[in-house]
Amino acid sequence: MKRSLTFACLLASATGVGFIASTSSALAQTAPAPAESTATSGLPAFNTPKIAIIAFQQAVAATNEGQRNFAQLRVKFEPKQNQLKSESDEIDSLKKQLQDAGSTLSEPERDSRLRTIDEKTKSLQRAAEDAQNEASNAMNDMYQQLAQKVYAVLDAYANQSKFTLVLDTSTQQTPVLWASNSTDITKAVVDAYNVKSGVPAQPASGGGVPAAPRPSTAPHTGTGTGTTHPSTTKPATPQQ
Repeated sequence: MKRSLTFACLLASATGVGFIASTSSALAQTAPAPAESTATSGLPAFNTPKIAIIAFQQAVAATNEGQRNFAQLRVKFEPKQNQLKSESDEIDSLKKQLQDAGSTLSEPERDSRLRTIDEKTKSLQRAAEDAQNEASNAMNDMYQQLAQKVYAVLDAYANQSKFTLVLDTSTQQTPVLWASNSTDITKAVVDAYNVKSGVPAQPASGGGVPAAPRPSTAPHTGTGTGTTHPSTTKPATPQQ
């Protein structure tokens, strides 16, 4: 009984397959021939992507506002830098005095001078670390605020130019292996931002433009119509 049921199922299955095959063959014979041209096939037309690249971090640092802000930070922390240098010079002088004194010093006097040098060295190291952290935090905050505004200009520029994709080439981790110079919109965005900000170009100085900070987080991009994720790694000195 069980074998008969299995055979009946297989037979029904084979019959169904045969029916489908014969029906498909008949439909194929009666179906109209496909159109030779795909222009009227009803398929959606795909536009060619328009892609651009930008060195976003360099663009932020290269704006007139960025150069002005970096220069202001350099002036702000210059007194602290001079103080650290003065303390470092003092330690070097104490070391030289100890070396010049040689064996003329008593053991207690030598130990006392060594303790003084060691204490001053540790104090200088702590002060230098604190100053570095303070300067880095100030630079990062300034960069993030400016990057927000530069991105807004980038978003408007990309939409106006009808770009479908803008890639950031700020870091070595960029996926861009090669790109034509004609696709680089870094200078165009910098120029557009300078016009919008109204900040004049900064006078040339011997110090040059400092490197942009290493932002801890990417600038928030708001509700722009494009999808861009500015890089979160170390900004470099602008390269034009």
